[in-house]
Amino acid sequence: MIWIHKSRPRFIRRTLRKMTFQYLQTQSQRAAFAGIFVILLPNFVPNLFEPLGRAYPSLFSEWNAPSPKHIHLLEGALHQEISEKQQSDIWSPLANQGWKPCLDSATVPFHPEKSQGYIQVFLDGGLNQQRMGICDAVAVAKILNATLVIPHLEVNPVWQDSSSFTDIFDVDHFIKVLQNEVSIIKELPSKYSWSTREYYGTGIRPTRIKTAPVHASAKWYLENVLPMLNSHGIAAIAPFSHRLAFDNLPKEIQLLRCKVNFEALTFVPHIKILGDTLLQRLRSSPTTNLQQKGKTGNGKFIVLHLRFDKDMAAHSACDFGGGKAEKLALAKYRQVIWQGRVMKTQFSNEELRTQGRCPLTPEEIGLLLRALGFNNHTRLYLASHKVYGGEARIRTLRKMFPLMEDKKSLASEKERAKVEGKASLLAAVDYYVSMHSDIFISASPGNMHNAMLGYRAYRNMKTIRPNMVLLSQLFLNGTMEWSEFQGAVENGHKNRQGQIRVRKETQSIYTYPIPDCMCQDG
Repeated sequence: MIWIHKSRPRFIRRTLRKMTFQYLQTQSQRAAFAGIFVILLPNFVPNLFEPLGRAYPSLFSEWNAPSPKHIHLLEGALHQEISEKQQSDIWSPLANQGWKPCLDSATVPFHPEKSQGYIQVFLDGGLNQQRMGICDAVAVAKILNATLVIPHLEVNPVWQDSSSFTDIFDVDHFIKVLQNEVSIIKELPSKYSWSTREYYGTGIRPTRIKTAPVHASAKWYLENVLPMLNSHGIAAIAPFSHRLAFDNLPKEIQLLRCKVNFEALTFVPHIKILGDTLLQRLRSSPTTNLQQKGKTGNGKFIVLHLRFDKDMAAHSACDFGGGKAEKLALAKYRQVIWQGRVMKTQFSNEELRTQGRCPLTPEEIGLLLRALGFNNHTRLYLASHKVYGGEARIRTLRKMFPLMEDKKSLASEKERAKVEGKASLLAAVDYYVSMHSDIFISASPGNMHNAMLGYRAYRNMKTIRPNMVLLSQLFLNGTMEWSEFQGAVENGHKNRQGQIRVRKETQSIYTYPIPDCMCQDG
């Protein structure tokens, strides 16, 4: 410590204070730079913080990329030889299976002047769940002979996307295709302008239906919603997801739901333009130059829907090879998001995997594809939002499929400008590309998987359904040779590549469109 006598000149004290201030300022700058350095360093040296990752899992777990779990199988996959017959068989389109679209639903005369009132619905969930809700909303309006207001899409709490119906779907096409079926309007008349999302969010309202049961019958709507329409001229139903049954409905109502799903709901032009651009480049010869990807090609490609975000990983309660740090981080995430109320946590990882309840990791879906006959020349489009663990998590998948592409690799930042940062629009682009791919496969069951199963069955297009139970058992066997694994995978997926499946009772009409949406050909 420096002692300064009062009799010493003042300029000495001022000089020392100035030096002290400069020293502290320099230290603050150094601390700031050090903080930035620590944040950025893991991107350049990803293995540096492994010891810290064990101590602070919530902070460091996503920086620690797990090593391949199935190294023995991976070596076999990378060195396999695929015959021309295997290639021909896997890429060949489906033969005609004796069914064709059948959407003549307007058997009951439509009289819009006799509308019973206005129906509003508020839809939560992601793009595919909202899409099903829209189809059900049209059907409910038909059942009640009511006028449907274009549905309101809630902000998804996970993706935080506020995109509206008109941001995603072509509203004019939607109304035109259904004009002979149901009366649909874009906005309520001024008389009912008070009926808004904000109005229903601030108190109990006499015009809101909030007790609609899951998979409610047509009779329930006639007994509970129609009286409200007669009394108030309007009814707002929220929540509305999965609020209409799949069984015991008139045939014309079922056909109408199919017509909405497969014909009326099309994306806005800029989504289709971007989607067509991606399709053109996927069918062209591989190149790393965006400017050269405008050449037309006739190559084939497969879409892999890889939902492997943190939300899914945590909710599955499965072990994905990231060690203790990852387990603790996902457990903490479950506690924050769902307050720990995830039923799967009562089972061990082995139990969940044996039951086929764990989503396939990027490495495992890659091994499945290689076993089915896809090689390193396969063009693979990755349809996903955000992969938990980033590029490091899909490194092994990319090693098996070096021609793997996604929106960012195929389209420039300028071309993606209208959809960037908007989860629903990005999902819509992936949906559009998936609709037109030669083959579609999903790494885990879910809404996108179900939506594509339905659409591609309707169009008789090849869709591979992973046998989750079989694959889980194969991956738990740590000593299996590649040839044995490949044989088991091929045998277990012979009848899981788009073959017709007739809808059973309680199953979704949007996943299994036969026989409700289709007629036997001839």
